[in-house]
Amino acid sequence: MTYTALARTHPPAYLGLPRGELAERARRAVASLADCRACPRDCGVNRLEDKWAACKTGRYAVVSSYFPHFGEEDCLRGWNGSGTIFFSHCNLRCVFCQNYDISQAVRPGGATGHRPDEIARMMIELQEIGCHNVTFVTPEHVAPQVVEAVAVAVDLGLFLPIVYNTSAYDSLESVALMDDVVDIYMPDFKYWSAERSCTFMKAENYPEAARAAILAMHRQVGPLVLDADGLAVRGVLLRHLVMPGCLDETRAILEWIRAELGPDTYVNLMDQYRPAGKVSAAQHAEINRRLTSAEFDEARAIALDLGLQRLDARRPHPELRRRVIFA
Repeated sequence: MTYTALARTHPPAYLGLPRGELAERARRAVASLADCRACPRDCGVNRLEDKWAACKTGRYAVVSSYFPHFGEEDCLRGWNGSGTIFFSHCNLRCVFCQNYDISQAVRPGGATGHRPDEIARMMIELQEIGCHNVTFVTPEHVAPQVVEAVAVAVDLGLFLPIVYNTSAYDSLESVALMDDVVDIYMPDFKYWSAERSCTFMKAENYPEAARAAILAMHRQVGPLVLDADGLAVRGVLLRHLVMPGCLDETRAILEWIRAELGPDTYVNLMDQYRPAGKVSAAQHAEINRRLTSAEFDEARAIALDLGLQRLDARRPHPELRRRVIFA
């Protein structure tokens, strides 16, 4: 299926918005930066004046990199890759962050912000090289700037699905901004308990905020829908990074998913945890090791016992396998 055909058969939600609606929403979103409530930190700073607080980001979002990503779920990467745009900085302080160099180590003001037309051109470039979607990674603190850039990109001819790859530490205000802008939400529900959220992410209110945000996302787009080629076109793809020694957290999260979102929720249980970022034996002994295969097997068993029917499994698209074989 060609990309123009895909746009006709599964058009992104933003193409159905009334004329002028996206531009007006972008205007309101940017105006909200004057008293920023883009995330549950509720800092209230005036980012229009380039002030910042927890996220260390002023008026303009900072893009660390953008490229076709082949490490995502099969339904996102397909055979041409997911068009991924990584934002610098973050509103969380995960001690174990595997992207620490771009999320926390970047000095505020040390990287130039990218204006909406620049981010829009990145999106169009990813579309032109054949990516199946545009994925924003760590957009929680720059949700208004995302809407602003998408509005420009649509005027330039964007027609790919928008993927919102988030920690789930999003405000309900930001999720509302994304209604009919984002097609696929990809929240990573990290911790269930306030105690561990405070210890390892410096955000005691994370579990409450994540539950509220994920429910709002699900109300907008529903369960994940795949097209005839197995590509995601709309819905929620929920990730959970299984942490060592924390299967009680995993169970609580999976029980909540089953009860609140339903057994047809697409869940990717991830086993790639490794000590990274600021993790040390002295301060973080509980997570200062890799996940064992036995722990991950138990996490999958919990999910299956709960009746979750759509657990992610890597089955690369035949076209991608062919390209790898003959590369």
